[in-house]
Amino acid sequence: MQRTLSRLGAALVAALLLLTAQVLVAVDRASAADPLTGYLMAHFTGETAIGEQIYLAHSTDGLHWNDLNDGAPVLLSTVGTKGVRDPAIVRSPNGDRYWIIATDLRIASGTSWSDAANNGSTSLVVWESADLVNWSAPRLINVAGAIPGAGDAWAPEAIFDPASGDYVIYWATNASLNGVKKHRVYYTRTRDFRTVTAPAVYIDRPGGQGVIDTQIVESPTSVGGFRYYRASADGQITVEGSNSILGSWTRIGDLSHMGISNGATGGNVVEGPMWMPVNGKTEWMLWLDQFATGRGYMPITSTNLGSTNNFRTVTDYSLGTNRKRHGGIMSLTSAEESRVLGKYGVSRPVNRLQSFNFQDRFVRHASFDVRIDPNVSPLQDSQFRIVPGLADATTVSIQSVNFPGYYLRHINYDFVLAPYDGTAQFAADATFRQVAGLASSSWSSFQSYNHPDHYIRHYAYQLKLDPITTATGRGDATFRVTS
Repeated sequence: MQRTLSRLGAALVAALLLLTAQVLVAVDRASAADPLTGYLMAHFTGETAIGEQIYLAHSTDGLHWNDLNDGAPVLLSTVGTKGVRDPAIVRSPNGDRYWIIATDLRIASGTSWSDAANNGSTSLVVWESADLVNWSAPRLINVAGAIPGAGDAWAPEAIFDPASGDYVIYWATNASLNGVKKHRVYYTRTRDFRTVTAPAVYIDRPGGQGVIDTQIVESPTSVGGFRYYRASADGQITVEGSNSILGSWTRIGDLSHMGISNGATGGNVVEGPMWMPVNGKTEWMLWLDQFATGRGYMPITSTNLGSTNNFRTVTDYSLGTNRKRHGGIMSLTSAEESRVLGKYGVSRPVNRLQSFNFQDRFVRHASFDVRIDPNVSPLQDSQFRIVPGLADATTVSIQSVNFPGYYLRHINYDFVLAPYDGTAQFAADATFRQVAGLASSSWSSFQSYNHPDHYIRHYAYQLKLDPITTATGRGDATFRVTS
């Protein structure tokens, strides 16, 4: 009797698991039926002071991109190395949850590539959102810590697996296995991007050939013969197909016939393959980062992934102002696109701050110091955007136009132009109350957020933060916000 009940219990659990998977698949298909109207790209820009953070770009056609948030980072990592690279965007099957996962790595801090690969972070950085515009604080998940001798965790991706009802996270780790140390792609499973299963090898190439960048895209099985395709940077850009995410994969080919490689045969050396299904069509773009020449991403396109000979080059495309480094692209529904553009797509006016008592002079940055000068050249050094305050949305912060993500900030009562680091101290130092001008109510003065008895003023043409007690001080602390 007990054995019979055990068998019935096991059968019931199996049935419930199958039903759960079927419901998730059904929800996924319903979500996929929503009209797709645009595209969102998450990326980083390079090894600059603020380049290894999360940037977003938008496109209506998948070929011509515009930088969002006035070109400034959208998300900053304040955990781990305090820098991120290689972001991927993940949507839940029913579209009610989103994640951005990224490599926890900041080369701009002075870390060498050798140290990063051998003694780097084994965690990924994760942000979570219910609407694509309001994001959680970043958190770390240690995906590679259980791999013996793991040196890093790079280039993460994730995909929902309808066969099991959870997500497969996969990434590259540099570690020794069978006497060979190199980068292999590992995977783990998760339901919440908080807890993960033990890591296991996912892709391992023969001999000493490593593999770092890989990304999977789903396809109707009637096109090309497989449900899933993955592109991997493994000396070539190798394309493989499979009917299950964790099943066996069949090599389809590479791009060497197009003069494209990952370094094995010369030609156009690329990395960071990034899939983009074309909205409303049976077509896929594969974006490739031309890192060796610094030319950035280029797209190739195919209507049948069953053969790499079906890929064609694309020439009519543009990527906006920011350099796009290894990231991910997600198609947007009309509702998602509306939210994203409503939050990040509105460009704020470009302004200059004119001195009240030296009206031929304007606030400008020079070598990241801040002063007032006449005849500013280049003009962009004196152009700023007045944006909601970093510490309080009812106040303002002053962001540089030619250094997006850099703000006027006081340090020891002196002013610098500095990249926002996500800390509360920086936010307070770069936040001001824009009030009626102390010398003329039709002009403006800027009261410090964290030193309310101090104002922005110039002294010997240098910008300072001072208490204002004299008529000269009131003139020095008054500016016209002008275009």
